[in-house]
Amino acid sequence: MRRIGRLPHDWDSAFDPVDALARAILYQQLAGKAAATIVGRIEKHLPRGPQLCAQDLRDASHEGLRACGVSANKQRALKDLAEKALDGVVPLMHELPQLDDDALVARLTAVRGIGRWTVEMMLIFRLGRADVLPIDDLGVRRGAEILLGRKRALKPRRLAEIGLRWAPYRTLASLYLWRIADFDRNAAVKRSQD
Repeated sequence: MRRIGRLPHDWDSAFDPVDALARAILYQQLAGKAAATIVGRIEKHLPRGPQLCAQDLRDASHEGLRACGVSANKQRALKDLAEKALDGVVPLMHELPQLDDDALVARLTAVRGIGRWTVEMMLIFRLGRADVLPIDDLGVRRGAEILLGRKRALKPRRLAEIGLRWAPYRTLASLYLWRIADFDRNAAVKRSQD
C-alpha cells in the first residue's frame, strides 16, 4: 500500500441504477470503443437520451435498437431490465442505501444479463461499499497471487477464505489488488525494455 500510495475515488456522484446497469449490459464482451459507439447511438435514438431510462428502453423497437448495433441477446436483457425496473425489482437511487450488499446482489442478478460481478462493480465503484471482494474478478485474483507469492492460479473460494482477514475493508483490498496486478504487468514491461 505504501508503494502504490493513496487511491483516488469518486463515490459521491449520483447515478441512476437503470442507466448504469443498461450501460453495463451494453459494454459486456465488447471493446470499449465499439461499446461507446453503440451507447452513443442509443443515446441519440431514445427520447430522453443521454440517460437510459426504463420507459425508453421498454418502448424502444427491436428494429431501432438493432440499427444502433444492439444484439438480440442484449436487447432481451435491456427489455428485462426495463420491465424489472418498472416493477420495482431494480431499486431507485434513494432506495440503494437501505439495502445491504446481499439484498442488492439478489435483486439485481434477477435481471437477465446482470451477474454477480456486475453488481459487485456497482457496489464498489458507484456506491462505495466498504466490504466487497469480487472473488471471480481475474484482476483481483491475479493481484492476490502476486501479493501472496503464488505460482499457481488462486481459486475464487480460496480467495474468499483469505479475504476474511481483510474484512470489513475488502473493497480497499480489492482496489489495491487491481493496482498490484497492473503494477506487476507494467513493471514486467519496463524490465523487458531495459
